[in-house]
Amino acid sequence: MAIYILLSRVSQQGVQTLQSNPARRQEVNRDVEELGAKVLHQWATLGEVDFVNVVEAPDIATIAKVSVALGARGSTRIQTLSALTIDEFVETIQ
Repeated sequence: MAIYILLSRVSQQGVQTLQSNPARRQEVNRDVEELGAKVLHQWATLGEVDFVNVVEAPDIATIAKVSVALGARGSTRIQTLSALTIDEFVETIQ
């Protein structure tokens, strides 16, 4: 499975949703799984990015579907990055 990093910026609407329904995060994670991917790690961050998610998906088409589906809700903007482990990266460049 491929690994992707999703950097999320939450809109005002998203902040209000999180405040009124903190369990929404788990609901979104289940939605991601229904779309064929799996959230491996999540961090809330301070600064330009509100959340960093490490997600596993079988291919880029699946993660594109996840990014578009979540972004279409209007509560977050997502930047998706493809990721390799350091070992995979080193193997690739040798």
